[in-house]
Amino acid sequence: MQAAAYSRTQIALHWVIFLLIALQYLLHDWIAEAWDKVEEGQEAAFHPLVAAHVAGGLLILALVVWRIVLRRRHGAPPYPPEEPVALQWVAKLTHLGLYALMILMPVSGALAWFGGAAAAAQAHELMRILLLALIGLHILGALYHQFILRTDIMSRMRLAR
Repeated sequence: MQAAAYSRTQIALHWVIFLLIALQYLLHDWIAEAWDKVEEGQEAAFHPLVAAHVAGGLLILALVVWRIVLRRRHGAPPYPPEEPVALQWVAKLTHLGLYALMILMPVSGALAWFGGAAAAAQAHELMRILLLALIGLHILGALYHQFILRTDIMSRMRLAR
């Protein structure tokens, strides 16, 4: 389904999730230190920033599911007509990867933290790097559209329109 524009809720969720993901990267050191203690057989002392990381991941998962539901119901605006098909495929694959990682990371993090699954922790760490790379690609794509192709695609994600 294609919509003429993203809804205000879709735009707000995009930016809230972005900020929460940025916060997760900032809180990484505390959760990593706590996980190292757990792996060494020590008890990880409660730290509010560790709890914030865990809660933040679960909140991201809930908000991403909401985004997916909204996208299925309301659709997304079409790509700019002048955009090459190859770039459309890159965008589709990038978005698919972002959505997949925004679901898989909280799940793997929860399995690691609450279930003690070391393999889930390793997967979580690998996905952390992949997510950062895809976010970088997403930002570069938006900047390329804005300043090279001049499609003004970034206006689709501005709250004040």
